Formats: sequence, C-alpha cells, structure tokens
Amino acid sequence: MHPPSLQLLRVLRTSISPSTAKAALPICANLTHIQPFPPRRNNSSNNGPAHARASRMVSRAHPSKPRSHDRGPASKEDTQTDFAALNVLGNIPTPTTAIDACLDTGFHLDNGVKITGGDGVLLVGGEAFTWRPWLVGKNGKEKNGMINAKGQFEVDEQAWGILDLVWPRPDLLVLGMGKSIHPISPETRKHINSLGIRVEVVDTRNAAAQFNLLATERGVSEIAAAMIPIGWKGR
Repeated sequence: MHPPSLQLLRVLRTSISPSTAKAALPICANLTHIQPFPPRRNNSSNNGPAHARASRMVSRAHPSKPRSHDRGPASKEDTQTDFAALNVLGNIPTPTTAIDACLDTGFHLDNGVKITGGDGVLLVGGEAFTWRPWLVGKNGKEKNGMINAKGQFEVDEQAWGILDLVWPRPDLLVLGMGKSIHPISPETRKHINSLGIRVEVVDTRNAAAQFNLLATERGVSEIAAAMIPIGWKGR
C-alpha cells in the first residue's frame, strides 16, 4: 500500500479546521434531543424517571386465626419448662383474711366471712374488722363523707384506732378508696406515717389483689389493708 500523497493530507487538514468544526455543531446538536429514557406520563414532583419510580410495599396478609391447632407429636426431651414449678408461692397457704370477692356493698373473705351492708373492711394482723370511716368525725361527731373541700381523702384520727393499738405494727397499709382514687390529705398521711406505717393508695379492686399477694409473700403481720366498698357513693 502506498503512503498518502501530500495533496490528500492538505485536504484532510483543511476539512478539520476550526471554521469547519463550528459549522458542524448544528448537525451534532441534534443528538442532544435523543432521550435516554421515555418521557413521563404526568407532571409529578418525583425527580427520577417514570419507569424507575419506587413502588409501594404491600405487607403480606396473615390469617387472623391459626388454620390448625395441631402442634405435632409431644416432645420427649427433658429440657421442657415446667411452668407450674415457677410459682414460688404455690406451696404457701393463702391467708384466711385474703379477699375472695369485692362487692358493691361489701367483701367476701377467703375464710368464709362476708361483710355486707355497705361496710368497709380493715385487715390487720390476720383479723378482719368492719370499717366505716365516713361516719367518724372530729370530737366524736358523726359526718357523712371522706372527701374534703380540696377533693382529698381525709378522715379523723379515730378511724385508725386499731392501727394505734396493734403491736407490732404493720409495715405497709394498702388503702382502697372504692371505685375511683383520690389523693390522700397531708394530715391523714402524716398521722399514718407517725405510727411507723407506709401507705399506698389504689382503688379497691387493685388494693384487694395487692393485699392478697403481699400478705401471702410477707405475712399478715407486715401488710394491712383498709378498703371501702366499690359501690360507696357518699361524699
């Protein structure tokens, strides 16, 4: 093959000169109109192309109820958990003064005693006493309420006379205020604390459950309870 002539080289050099390159720009500029992706179908605010738009993830539907109650053959391994053995209080007898049922007008105890007629109950040292703190006023005068003008639970010191006589005194008094809860007045709390007794205020249903648990665990000499029937409506 023969090398190119000098005339051919001059023609090629002239064809790629700057003036020729500027004239060729409009022809090459048409290439910028070629779109790498198809146009969007709507004027949404997404930045990416339409075909690359993220789709919404749909959670897998699960049946509301198990389709079968068959759990397969029983396991013969010795490492199974015996949940009955986890009840550390299972072998401890329930106190006789444990609350068996809370009624609107009284209580049923585990020993069969029934307190009715709208009376409350005071459980101290393994004994049960009927309790009507709403009728005990100052200087022996009767009243008909336990909530003061500030909406606080407040009774006279005579309502806690049994706690003053018993010895040794309990460490904790669970106070059930009926269906609802009211803050205890500073005077009433101060008197109970002066006897060396802590007080915890809850509604009557929770007070009964808490007393049953704590009295079984710690003994009736450590835990006392004073509860008002859940149906009491006086003020």
